[in-house]
Amino acid sequence: MTDTKRTARITGLAYLGLAITGFLGFLFIREQLYVPDDAARTAANLIAHESLARLGILADLGMVLTQAVTAVWFWKLFRPTDPVAAGSLALFGLVNSVTILVGTMFTATALDIALRADTASAGQALLLYELNGTAFTLGALFFGLWLMPMGWLAIRSGFMPRPLGWILQAGGVGYVLSLIVTVTMPDATGAVSALVVPATIGEFWMVGYLLVKGVSDRAGQAMPAQVAAA
Repeated sequence: MTDTKRTARITGLAYLGLAITGFLGFLFIREQLYVPDDAARTAANLIAHESLARLGILADLGMVLTQAVTAVWFWKLFRPTDPVAAGSLALFGLVNSVTILVGTMFTATALDIALRADTASAGQALLLYELNGTAFTLGALFFGLWLMPMGWLAIRSGFMPRPLGWILQAGGVGYVLSLIVTVTMPDATGAVSALVVPATIGEFWMVGYLLVKGVSDRAGQAMPAQVAAA
C-alpha cells in the first residue's frame, strides 16, 4: 500500500467516524430529548434520560474530534495537489468543528440546568437546545464551504472519479443555499431537504471510495506530472 492510499484510508476512517457520531448525536439522540416549543417535556426528557443525554454530549464531542481529524488528514492527502485549496478545505473543516463544539456547550449546559428542577430550569434548557439547533444551522455555511474545495481537489488530483468531485461541489453550494433558504424562508423545509441531497450522496460516496479504493490507480501516474508542473 502506498503512502497516499494509506493517508486516504485514514482520512476515510475519520470521515466515517464523523458520519457515525453525527447521526448518533444530532439526528438520533437529540430527537429523543428535544421537543420543540415544549419546555416542560424537554426538561422532563433530560431528567428521565440523563444517561442518554450524556451519551449525546459524548457523541457531539466525537463529532468535534472526528471533524478536526478529517480536516487535517484531507489537508495531508491533497496538499501535494494544491496547498492553498487543501488549506482552505482544512480551515473550513476546523471552523465547522468549533461550531459543533459551541453547540455542544449549549446542550451540556441545558442538561445541568434541567437537573436543577427549579421553576426557571425548563425554559432555560429549552432555550439552550434551540441555540444548539441554531449553531448547527449556521454551521451549514462552513460545511458547504468545506465541501466545495473537497470536490475541486477530488477532480484536480485525479484521486477520485470526476463525477464525485462535481457532486461534492454541488453539495457544497446546496448547503450554503440551504442556509439562505432557512434564514429567509424558515417554513420551506422541503426545499432545504432537497438542497442537501447532493451533499449526502457525495459524502457517502467519498467515505466509501476512501475506505475501499483509497485513491484511483491512475493517481500514482498523475502525481509526478503535477509535481513537475508545480
